[in-house]
Amino acid sequence: MATNLAINDQLLNTALEIGGFRSKKDTVNVALEEFIQRRKAEEVISLFGKIEFDHEYDYKKMRNR
Repeated sequence: MATNLAINDQLLNTALEIGGFRSKKDTVNVALEEFIQRRKAEEVISLFGKIEFDHEYDYKKMRNR
C-alpha cells in the first residue's frame, strides 16, 4: 500500500544506519514490527502477578489425553 508520511529524516537515517538496512522501506517495516512486538510483550508483562498459579496443575498428566 503506497502511503505518504512526513517522517523525521534524521530518525529514519539513524535507524537505517544502525539497522544496516538497504532501503527506507525495509527500515520502516522492521521498526513497525519491533514496535508491535514490544507492545504485545508489554501486555503479557502487565499480567505478571495477576494470574493465580495452580500448584496442583500437572502438565505431564495433560499430555496423555
